[in-house]
Amino acid sequence: MSQTFLDRTLDNLRFAWRELRDSSVVRGLGLDESHTRQERWRRQISDCLARRGGAVSARARAAALGHDFLRLDDAGKREFLHLLVNEFGVDRDRVSAIMADWNMADDLAEQALLEAELSTALVPPFRAILKEFNSLPQGVKFLVDLRGDLLRWRKEAPGLSILERDLKTLLASWFDIGFLELQRITWNSPAALLEKLIAYEAVHAIQNWDDLKRRLAPDRRCFAFFHPGMPDEPLIFVEVALCHGIAGNVDALIQSDDPDGAGGRATDKDEDHKIDTAIFYSISNAQAGLAGISFGDFLIKRVVAELQRDLPNLKQFSTLSPIPGLRNWMDRQLDAMAKGLETGLPKAIEAALRDCDDLMGPKPPATSPDGVGERTRTNIEYLTAWYLLNAKRPETGSAFDPVAHFHLSNGALVERLNWNGNAKENGWEQSFSMMVNYLYDLSVIEKNHESYVGQGKIAASGAVKRLLR
Repeated sequence: MSQTFLDRTLDNLRFAWRELRDSSVVRGLGLDESHTRQERWRRQISDCLARRGGAVSARARAAALGHDFLRLDDAGKREFLHLLVNEFGVDRDRVSAIMADWNMADDLAEQALLEAELSTALVPPFRAILKEFNSLPQGVKFLVDLRGDLLRWRKEAPGLSILERDLKTLLASWFDIGFLELQRITWNSPAALLEKLIAYEAVHAIQNWDDLKRRLAPDRRCFAFFHPGMPDEPLIFVEVALCHGIAGNVDALIQSDDPDGAGGRATDKDEDHKIDTAIFYSISNAQAGLAGISFGDFLIKRVVAELQRDLPNLKQFSTLSPIPGLRNWMDRQLDAMAKGLETGLPKAIEAALRDCDDLMGPKPPATSPDGVGERTRTNIEYLTAWYLLNAKRPETGSAFDPVAHFHLSNGALVERLNWNGNAKENGWEQSFSMMVNYLYDLSVIEKNHESYVGQGKIAASGAVKRLLR
């Protein structure tokens, strides 16, 4: 299904740009099809930068160039982008000349003028081409997808990293939080948008339309950020379940036929005043090209405000989150121990890791929580608590687990660990089916944020801390 709508989106973009490309303006540009494609690209780019024929002609040229680009395979696209970067990058001779003049200048006013000139000279001409693309129909989406491709090609085309960084700078300015609009998505939203939710869900896959309908039921909420340049494309979206208390099992939470058992879900029969907790159980970034441009923290805070306004009886705001880095971290520690290397871990943690060593092979004796003994379960819970509260990335001092870092940065605290929280295969492979609740206690969010960001301190409930005793 995802490929279908992605193909449709690409076809719409090609069609929109083909109309511009085939306009009378472009037909009068005198493009010579006998040239090699690199010669044609070079001439088109040069003419766009020179703005021959004015803004309308430049826009039409950009449309023709973009339409040609969209028809290329990955190798052709990289060829085009390498030409763009290598031949239309910063003029280093000009930069050197300005710097030489600056070093010789003995007047502050003259130095200031040269600094302004240098600032202009350091802007690569290819940035103007990117801005020209931005002015085209669906141009913002084109550039977001272009950066997604550049990120995907990092290893095979390292020479394009300068273009990716420059594009990230542009997108970060265009996608400032002040430009984004929060919208609630319901079962009555346009079908094309609902189709994108199914395709973009990155945490708990939506199986079919019935599954999606369950996730948009009356006791659910789904919110997304949109940008005016991409009004039909969610940037990031969050799925919320309205419950009695904090839920600890994602399968029960998602299923609609679990009245209020293990998942704690409220049902349509429940009275509104019985719903006291909002569980954020899935947050998905929908656009790969916006990686590293963060607005997820703003999303959660905006959604909390919306829920408080519409459902004043809500008392708790919590997540039910995966722990994607746990097993990878355990693997690394066991590998270091096997090689006789110092891990820096407490002896008790190393002992617990050894006790779990038989679970780490390619074919572990247990492949679900049901096959795990009580001693092993205790060790996994102990290791999980230690990992979330103490495992840090040496280069930054932030939490090793990426999901933990996201929520801790937003001021959440580690509230509860859940054995068998996700019994599906991916849950077992990530974290032996452990899940965690991060609690957004509105009274201490700012304090928790400052302690974590400023001092690396991780807030946790007494129940989680007791697992380490």
